[in-house]
Amino acid sequence: MNKHIVGRHFELTDPIKEYVESAIDGLEKYNLDIISATTLISGDEKNGKKGFSVEFVIKLKEKYTIVITQRDKDVYAATDIAIERVKKSLRRHADKIKDHKITSFKDLGADAVAISDTDTEDVDIVPMDLELHKPMDFDEAILALKEEKKRQFIVFNDNDGLMRVMYKRADGKFGLY
Repeated sequence: MNKHIVGRHFELTDPIKEYVESAIDGLEKYNLDIISATTLISGDEKNGKKGFSVEFVIKLKEKYTIVITQRDKDVYAATDIAIERVKKSLRRHADKIKDHKITSFKDLGADAVAISDTDTEDVDIVPMDLELHKPMDFDEAILALKEEKKRQFIVFNDNDGLMRVMYKRADGKFGLY
């Protein structure tokens, strides 16, 4: 991970640099591929009050960037609050990635049973003719839903080749996903 600490209108001292570097090092516990972490500390004066602004720009793989800006009277307080906000954002991103993983057969554990290992003597598999289930277009899907009373929805390909779902509504109209 590349670390950059920049002071704007503010002289960076070694204790401040070490404090920010240790805070950035604590971000590695989220096991995200952090490409770079840039910290911009600027001293500014607004309405006669001195203050400090700390900005963290965290670049992750796959073009994901987190930008957090915090302003306070004390550099250390602004850094602490900003780093907590960065940690919260990284935790959310890590949870989002973790929740969207596709579970493989190996991840299911010892309780998982392959289909070939199950008893298939009682199961009848009927081969289907693919010509009967060719992709429909929009007009064919509407006609099929109007003609059939039992079926509530139909999956078809639209003009762009995307899979869409058409369904019957209670008021007699058709809905489209």
